[in-house]
Amino acid sequence: MKSIEGIRVLDLTNVLAGPFATLHLALCGAEVIKIENPGSGDLARKLGNVPELNKKNMGTSFLAQNSNKKSITLNLKDEKAKEIFRKLVKTSDVIVENFRPGVMKRLGFSYEALSEINPGLVYCAISGFGQTGPDAFKPAYDQIIQGLSGVMAINGDETLNPLRCGFPVCDTVGGLNAAYSIMVALFYKEKTGKGQFIDIAMLDSIMPLMGWVSANLLIGGKHPVLMGNDNFTAAPSGTFVTKDGYINIAANKQEQWEDLCDILGVPELKEDARFKERDTRKANRKELTPLLEAKMKTENTKYWADALNAKGVPSGEILSLYDALTQPQIEHRKAITEIETPTVGPIKVFNLSAKFDKTSADVDAPPPVLSQHTAELLKELGYDEKEIEEFKANKVI
Repeated sequence: MKSIEGIRVLDLTNVLAGPFATLHLALCGAEVIKIENPGSGDLARKLGNVPELNKKNMGTSFLAQNSNKKSITLNLKDEKAKEIFRKLVKTSDVIVENFRPGVMKRLGFSYEALSEINPGLVYCAISGFGQTGPDAFKPAYDQIIQGLSGVMAINGDETLNPLRCGFPVCDTVGGLNAAYSIMVALFYKEKTGKGQFIDIAMLDSIMPLMGWVSANLLIGGKHPVLMGNDNFTAAPSGTFVTKDGYINIAANKQEQWEDLCDILGVPELKEDARFKERDTRKANRKELTPLLEAKMKTENTKYWADALNAKGVPSGEILSLYDALTQPQIEHRKAITEIETPTVGPIKVFNLSAKFDKTSADVDAPPPVLSQHTAELLKELGYDEKEIEEFKANKVI
């Protein structure tokens, strides 16, 4: 069984932050009903690097975030569609939306209005800046939030800064925060029977992830220094050149530093006044790195990674994305699964990253074709075939 079977989620979200949140709920067993605009659906259906799939409304961006979900199309500006939506609200536990603040209210679907229909409703609104504040009504995409949060300011080095993270980290973290918060609200509802409104801002969500860097400024009064691939908390800790490429090493403890020196064959560095203590090593990392790399360039990356890890010095190759996705550890963890998908064929997508010993959280249904479950869900609500055909003719669905 799955942990939250029986929970129904109405998903009015688009692109990434919202769909990533509801994906996690769907993997854990919730019935996630994706409510999409007739004809076009989620914008992510047209996003991706395979034009043929974009034309089918099954773009790779959509496929990545929407396993285990159902799709119904509703024109929520139409009164008939609004009536259908209200019926769905009565039968649901959660609503997730990522419109700009005020859009749902203008449609007649504010939290206050919907909670009158269903007092136990958990309503989660995801936006760039939250529902209130001086920036609440500004448009926001991941890159905008990366810049405003400070993420881009702390990435890179003197030659390349500001620098964005290579994937939409703010969208993704916003989605994780929403999924976590919805589960908290459902736990509260289980105890009290009461629903509640959740206000998730991407800007709020990403900033605590910079806790260590921010603490150095907020508490320690020191601004971050651009260090590229180096770790500001220790040395040697970062990326180093080998005979055939690069290696990551994190000798963060004193004993790891000393073992590193022995393995590289430079035991004299342990007693060098510039490097003997942690803080002096950090201050003199620019002098230390060339001395270590002179030795590392004599052997391949794998040689050093194996030797260092065997001694307990954390080390690793820097893999291409393909090699990372296909490495044995990921295969062993079953982090990626393959599933047959209508109009597309077999695709590979991620399972839930958490592993539970008593419940499952796997991909067991492919991302839905646009409007795939409309008729099924309308029949469940009591509509007959004739009414469904009339809805289609009138572009309600």
